[in-house]
Amino acid sequence: MAPVRSGLARRTVPGVAGGRKGLHCASGRATGQGVHVSTSEEHGSKRGQRPSTVGNASSAGDVEELPRLVRAALGHEVDRPPAWMMRQAGRYQKAYRDLSAKYPGFRQRSETTDLIVDITLQPYRSFQPDGLILFSDILTPLNAMGIPFDIDETKGPMIDDPVRTMADTEPIHEIELEKVSFVGEALSILRMEVSGASDVPAILGFVGSPWTLSTYVVEGKSTNAYKVIKCLCDSDPAVMHALLKKIADSIALYCDYQIESGAQSIQIFDSWGGQLPPKMWDEFSGPYIKQIVRHVKSTHPNVPLTLYANGSGGLLERMKGTGVDVIGLDWTIDMEDARRRLGDDVSVQGNVDPAKLFSTKEGISAAIDDCVKKAGTRGHVLNLGHGVMVGTPEESVAHFFEYNRQNSGYKNNDFGFAAAGVHMPRL
Repeated sequence: MAPVRSGLARRTVPGVAGGRKGLHCASGRATGQGVHVSTSEEHGSKRGQRPSTVGNASSAGDVEELPRLVRAALGHEVDRPPAWMMRQAGRYQKAYRDLSAKYPGFRQRSETTDLIVDITLQPYRSFQPDGLILFSDILTPLNAMGIPFDIDETKGPMIDDPVRTMADTEPIHEIELEKVSFVGEALSILRMEVSGASDVPAILGFVGSPWTLSTYVVEGKSTNAYKVIKCLCDSDPAVMHALLKKIADSIALYCDYQIESGAQSIQIFDSWGGQLPPKMWDEFSGPYIKQIVRHVKSTHPNVPLTLYANGSGGLLERMKGTGVDVIGLDWTIDMEDARRRLGDDVSVQGNVDPAKLFSTKEGISAAIDDCVKKAGTRGHVLNLGHGVMVGTPEESVAHFFEYNRQNSGYKNNDFGFAAAGVHMPRL
């Protein structure tokens, strides 16, 4: 699938581009070198271009050129566990709160190229994580599929015409990628922005799973009970399967688009998959994740895919069966148990309790040590077990990353492989 070249649709915000011009974000704690944060105007002559590589590698030499996070995700040897955090750009950061006060609409922030780039880089300037996940939302592609939605700043996502019948599914169409051009443009700019760093971070894209997206499309809003959609699974499963299939078809193409725009890894958020009994997950979530994985592995076989589901302790083996490269673990699963259950042919991500970031530095350090030791020396991406919580002290996030850089080196610790032998690379 050829990348969509849609630079004409670039959205910029007066003041943001100019405000970022000439800024530098720290890129190497040892060297003190910086990465210039350019503007979309500075990239004007490059609109529509894509990075020359997007994370694929076909030889040992190519593998060494990949960011640490991509190598770890694929099971290759690295010097220490790479680290990033879900929701690492967000309200806990003063820089984000200040920008949000100036641009109060979430969709404006998440659908404007310059704002996306600036917000994605905020935690990089402060903490230098090994991965930068695009600032966006799992619902972003819905409009481009014929499913209008809005995000209320207090109530969350709102869909005025939820799907309840087969007729309701008919207006849903294949994703029109030109309508999400701001995603591709932001990813391309981010790849270029960090390319000069002394320790280049991976650029991460993400999507929502068909089931998780369907919870919003059917319920019409956020919920903690999922009564409407679960009842629809029983009363008219044909409607659910028609909806899930249409969403899966488009999300697979959306993954391609992100990769071809610059994403070096994709995380699939089956955020509400953990709310399903395993039997229902086997019918209404797992098969459609597998469909996406099969597609992406046929088009971009060497780009690692991560699957995360909150509350997924009862689904780990099923998640592995989707064919992804990395299983994201929440904090309620012991890392050693997860390694034992999953075996040595899949990588893991996680899984420090997000609440630990409200603890002392010693408490944070101990949680990292426990997680890293149990994960072993191959195939581990250090992360939280869920997103950074609102109110988390920024100094705690800084300590998390700095402690991992300084103290989690595999050559300096007898971590071994806690559960399942030698983790073999899959590239």
